[in-house]
Amino acid sequence: MRPLFLALTLSATVLTACSTPASAPALASQDRLTGPNGMTLYTFDRDVAHSGKSVCNGPCATNWPPLLAQESDQARSGYTVITRDDGRKQWAYQGKPLYFWIKDAQPGDITGNGVNNLWRTARP
Repeated sequence: MRPLFLALTLSATVLTACSTPASAPALASQDRLTGPNGMTLYTFDRDVAHSGKSVCNGPCATNWPPLLAQESDQARSGYTVITRDDGRKQWAYQGKPLYFWIKDAQPGDITGNGVNNLWRTARP
């Protein structure tokens, strides 16, 4: 398993909280979840919390790529790994599957928040 650190950014100081899998999300300073690439993560209102299922498949997943997990990744600290319809693994936080938004161009962008009044910035 490749190490990646779950970081909590307070002001300009980054504190290492614990070691997590390389595909696991991290916590950003603006109280939003980000992927290991620093890009904002989102939740989809049509995904039912704690159902262990993503309903964003096909063209939806093209625009809202899921935060994929490795086969060996395991749940911890509010994060779970769910199985998508295509058999791939995806990270969820508090039961809500996590996604990127294809139109976010750089870390810090939150252009997906509120899209179609169904997509929300993932928050801890």
